[in-house]
Amino acid sequence: MGLRERKKERTRAELQRHALRLFRDRGYAATTVDDIAAAADVSRSTFFRYFPTKEDVVLFDDVDPVMERVAAELPPGTPLLEAVRLIVRDAFASLDEEARALEEVRMELARSVPAIAAILRERNSSGVDQVAGMVARGIGRPADDPDVVLFAGVVCGARLAAVARAHADGTRTYVEELDGMLARLADGIPLADAPITRPSAPARSPA
Repeated sequence: MGLRERKKERTRAELQRHALRLFRDRGYAATTVDDIAAAADVSRSTFFRYFPTKEDVVLFDDVDPVMERVAAELPPGTPLLEAVRLIVRDAFASLDEEARALEEVRMELARSVPAIAAILRERNSSGVDQVAGMVARGIGRPADDPDVVLFAGVVCGARLAAVARAHADGTRTYVEELDGMLARLADGIPLADAPITRPSAPARSPA
């Protein structure tokens, strides 16, 4: 990127960092766009040049570009699943302590704020497409190859499972949970061969 683009990326990242601090300390609903702009020492109009809505501050993923840089540095021959684990660990390790903590805040907001969770559900297919693109470039296969798309879907599913586990457990971070989920996949899809011992109960019709 040129100097102007790098400056814009830094401004966007700083706006998000100020916003996530406020969301953590005051709560998402209690924080306004004006609060975020004031904390970042910018105007309200400047905020909207970078983020169309308050929800977009949470949806902006500043870690994915870091992951792509880490992926580009992996040695040829690294097995794909191991590569994904290395990318996640090394990308988050490259962040400073506050940035890692705020990423945990962002993940929790993505899970707990209904408006954001709804947007993420709508965008889920694009997330698979993004991972599929990275995988395709890494192994030299088309991004629409069924195996590439399936692998990308499994990785995205592991992300969702890690968010749920981090929230339920409360003692492990999202990154720790995600690394554990990916490690479990090395032995195949869990429960894929588990026999069904009894049929599940039919869903009840609403009264």
